[in-house]
Amino acid sequence: MTALVLGTALALGILPAAGATLSGPLARMAARGKHIFLHDTFGGRGMTCDSCHTDGGTGPTVVPGSHRKLPSLSNAAAVFPRFKRDHGRVMTLADEIHGCIQGALGGKAPAYDSDTLRALETYLTTLSQGKRIDMGGPYK
Repeated sequence: MTALVLGTALALGILPAAGATLSGPLARMAARGKHIFLHDTFGGRGMTCDSCHTDGGTGPTVVPGSHRKLPSLSNAAAVFPRFKRDHGRVMTLADEIHGCIQGALGGKAPAYDSDTLRALETYLTTLSQGKRIDMGGPYK
């Protein structure tokens, strides 16, 4: 039954297929987000998102000055929203991006209603394309 529902949703274009090619405004927003991810320091310590989240977010996450390696962001959009015990609340992907920019990068995070934050969310969502939604689940 689940396969039938998912197959129908894919056929109707309700769910994007894994590896689906983006086009038009969505593709442009994702490309802008990737550029920001790779190049913008947000006026902080000279680091970009890619400084920790290597290979455009698809490689391991490394904490500068540490030997710790954390999972990639390849399913980040699939595991948010999630409850973060250290924040004591449910966090969205936008909240996580905001916190990373302010904390790890020491930068000025973009406004929640900005195209910059929208572009970063769009790009990170492309990394999760086709992944199973697992709100609150582990990064992989």
